[in-house]
Amino acid sequence: MEKKSIVFISIGSNMGDKYANCMMGIEHIGKLHGTKVVDIAHFYKTEPVDYKDQDWFVNSALKIETDLDPETLMVSLKEIEQQLGQYQKTVRFGPRIIDLDIIFYQDIVVNTEKLTIPHPRMHKRGFVLKPLCDIAPEIIHPVIGDSAANLLKAVERDHEQDHEQSVVLFKERKK
Repeated sequence: MEKKSIVFISIGSNMGDKYANCMMGIEHIGKLHGTKVVDIAHFYKTEPVDYKDQDWFVNSALKIETDLDPETLMVSLKEIEQQLGQYQKTVRFGPRIIDLDIIFYQDIVVNTEKLTIPHPRMHKRGFVLKPLCDIAPEIIHPVIGDSAANLLKAVERDHEQDHEQSVVLFKERKK
């Protein structure tokens, strides 16, 4: 029996029915070969970062168990994005029907032309860290060496204004 890897994925949408888009993405992830969705964080409404001229996002995070390797999983996530209508992004950090990113894959570090794990900006993003802390506040960033909870505290200190604008949309976590 092959050992499953624990992976954390960031999910977001700011077009159409944002919550439904996220839920469809989660449903598709759960149907990937050898993959099970173990936990889903709260959903948050968050102000756009970097490219501000767009609608607010709905963001969450999920924990999965999978026997897919990191590269295959990333290809599968991009295929799910396309299946749900997310095609070529014309504006970096711009509007998206669905955005799926690997935050952590076990405690491994990958840095190739096609894939970087842990996600290269996750430690600076409240919209990633806040939902991640709902399900795994103690997880340690394998490069930085600090917990998700401490990374979130640092982001909150550095960007109090941004954090105050993140609000819980759905109090109940979906299992």
